[in-house]
Amino acid sequence: MIKSYYPKAAEIESKWVLVDADGQNLGRLATQLAVLLIGKHKPTFTPGVEMGDHVIVINARNITVTGTRTNSKLTTKNYYHHSGFPGGLKTVSLRDQLQSHPDRVLRSAVWGMLPHNRMGRHILKRLKIYAGSEHPHGPQNPQPVK
Repeated sequence: MIKSYYPKAAEIESKWVLVDADGQNLGRLATQLAVLLIGKHKPTFTPGVEMGDHVIVINARNITVTGTRTNSKLTTKNYYHHSGFPGGLKTVSLRDQLQSHPDRVLRSAVWGMLPHNRMGRHILKRLKIYAGSEHPHGPQNPQPVK
């Protein structure tokens, strides 16, 4: 009988990874970040175990959106949130969201690629996104990734 490998807590090591989003496409970058966060890039990946790395994204304001419907996508793609009160539905277009809060655009794209459960919410907390090139996570010694 072949037993499947299940990593122990002491065997799991998570690194800090620095990703520069300058000039990268939104969807392709989001898939790379999801793979790093889940841990699928590691040879010891096991589903249901948090094996991913901590990811720091800088220059999020320089993300590009491409495709055949790029101009219409910037105006027709909307982000919604609700205040909890009657009539409290707020709508923000992709163009406005990229200008005001580019970190929310990237976080939403990555969240769509993670499991929508307790583990996925915990994994998403390992993602740190900054609009500029400065970040406060200097002591962790992040490793740059292209």
